[in-house]
Amino acid sequence: MYGLIAEGHFDAAHFLADYHGKCENLHGHRWRVEVTVESQELGQEGTERSMVADFGRFKRSVAAVCDEFDHRLLVEQGTLKPTTVQALESEGFALEVLPFRTTAENLAHEIFCRLEAKGLPVVQVEVDETPANRAFFRR
Repeated sequence: MYGLIAEGHFDAAHFLADYHGKCENLHGHRWRVEVTVESQELGQEGTERSMVADFGRFKRSVAAVCDEFDHRLLVEQGTLKPTTVQALESEGFALEVLPFRTTAENLAHEIFCRLEAKGLPVVQVEVDETPANRAFFRR
């Protein structure tokens, strides 16, 4: 088995509705993302000959997905009143409204899916919410 690992980061705020603890309040993180791609065989021809994937394309893809979340308020759909969302957007705040609770576990899954859709052979995505707390998703 051959593999590559690339790392990305993004800064974003979130809150966990119905959590009943500190994380129910709006707060931010420096999220660290580590992506692993694997292949049984190396490429046989072209620019990816003898490679799992082109490292440059891989790193740019990870960075691009992280940029989609960077400096945004991550909001679980339906947890804020529509008037609140409208007010925040009218003030120029960047929101990413997502169809799931904005936990590290769910963000790992979402990032996995977005990178897989770009054609990368993703096997695992890890998301660090803090330097000491990490979640991951793998098939």
